[in-house]
Amino acid sequence: MAKAAGPAAVWERVRTFALGLPGAVEEFPWGESVVKVNKKVFVFLGTDDGSYPLGITMKLKDPEAHAHALSSPGAEPAGYGLGKSGWVRVPLEETDAPAADLLCDWTEESYRVIAPKKLIAELDGE
Repeated sequence: MAKAAGPAAVWERVRTFALGLPGAVEEFPWGESVVKVNKKVFVFLGTDDGSYPLGITMKLKDPEAHAHALSSPGAEPAGYGLGKSGWVRVPLEETDAPAADLLCDWTEESYRVIAPKKLIAELDGE
């Protein structure tokens, strides 16, 4: 049986996936990595320097995905009031943390909530 990827590898995979979405750019406000589209954040990646546990925060509007994300070990509504708007923080260093593929799906959902229609159409190959 294949060993699950470590938290740093999962974090890097999600970061690479997010940056591959149309119009996505990485910025470092507050010294943390965020990925934006159209000047709006769609995923908070935090830091990978070991100063904080690795985690990913994304906006999930779909009630099923939102509930699934919140059921992940250690997951919680995002701080600073963002949780009220559907933002969920998922820690990567928990035992049984979500797999990279699922985190990439959630990252794409967050992107679709934030991105302009023109870029979503590009993502969909239209």
